[in-house]
Amino acid sequence: MRRFSAAALVAALLVAPASASAQVQTLKQQVNNLFRFGECGEALCLAVNADVHGLHYAPSATQASGALINFFADAIGAAVSNLPISSSSGGVTFSFKGGRPVKTSTSSGPIFAERGQTIGRGQLLTGANVTSLRFATFRGLPLDQLDFNFVHQNVGSPVIGDPAFENDVINVRSSMDLNILVTTAFVTYGLLDRLDIGLAVPLVRASLDGTSHGTMIPFGPNTPHLFGTTANPSLTADGSTSGSSVGLGDVAVRMKANLAQTPTSAFALFGDVRLPTGDENNFRGAGALSARVLGAYSGRYRAFSPHINAGYLLRSDTLQSNAIVGTAGFDQLINDSWTLAVDVLSEYQLGANKVLLPEPVVITAPYIRSITPTNIPGAKDHVVSGSIGAKYTTARGLTTVLNALIPIKMGGLQPRIAFTAGLEYSF
Repeated sequence: MRRFSAAALVAALLVAPASASAQVQTLKQQVNNLFRFGECGEALCLAVNADVHGLHYAPSATQASGALINFFADAIGAAVSNLPISSSSGGVTFSFKGGRPVKTSTSSGPIFAERGQTIGRGQLLTGANVTSLRFATFRGLPLDQLDFNFVHQNVGSPVIGDPAFENDVINVRSSMDLNILVTTAFVTYGLLDRLDIGLAVPLVRASLDGTSHGTMIPFGPNTPHLFGTTANPSLTADGSTSGSSVGLGDVAVRMKANLAQTPTSAFALFGDVRLPTGDENNFRGAGALSARVLGAYSGRYRAFSPHINAGYLLRSDTLQSNAIVGTAGFDQLINDSWTLAVDVLSEYQLGANKVLLPEPVVITAPYIRSITPTNIPGAKDHVVSGSIGAKYTTARGLTTVLNALIPIKMGGLQPRIAFTAGLEYSF
């Protein structure tokens, strides 16, 4: 009997956490809650007359509704995975001549850009940084001004609008507060005098808070589509959502090969692969592998070191577009301790958007009118950001990094500003 009781207790302890975790919603599901106003278990559910009209706006019944909600949720995960990672060759770089290390740079280098020099055979750069941002706009539209319009399922004649209640539209105005904190540990090792390998491991904390206001816009009097309850029907309803997630982001594997070098310039090929290790459903990663290949040139004119990167970004996800990427800027040695770093980072989307916003819905009866599903622009997600920061290096080689990243052209999901602080150490 005691053995049976002990076994039952162990089984209960094992089953209980599993059941509890199964009930926890992902952040992607939390976004759906902004469109959940009823108790039927689906978005856009109407509680009044639920047995007849309750699901006529639901994503399971209206393809455009599900496409619109998923489009927005997928954009969040892609934006988080695309945050820039610290330069793989910060600090002073070296080459070996006659068995002795010789400096090939004087400043502590750029913050997000790559320079042509490698760190030198046997050299090790390690560090960690924290990037904090609050997403504020989606394709330039503030996240507290997102409008969504959902039309009725076609349940009558072949044309939408017959019967007349098919003209009723649900408008949802939503406001989202999405905060991301990324702590990245990175290491670069000089495998050869002109070949570096590296690894960057991010820990991502994503938190989401949002509110929504749904309004039924009836086409005529005595609409059967109502929020609320049978006892207290309403043409309006409010929704909210809140959740957070912490875990591993998309790990980056990096390599840089120096192809040419003079005392005042250097050119290298740089590549990194971001592995789909982050949970896309909790906004910690893209959910698919991506890779960048860049040419990196840097020069040196006394204490002034300009640099330029240009290359190609390949995304394996069928819903995300490839891009041409580029960075141009400089790092300026102010004195023995301080380096100023300024850059412009750009990403130019190639081809048409792979995920399209739903087309306007044309209601043909009793007269022709068009319903636009959302006020989100259908523009391409070209991104340009300005980066300005500083590095302070102590006599023992420890470098403190402070940086601000400010979007200039706001494609995709963007913050107003992103702050980065970190430490680097070379030895």
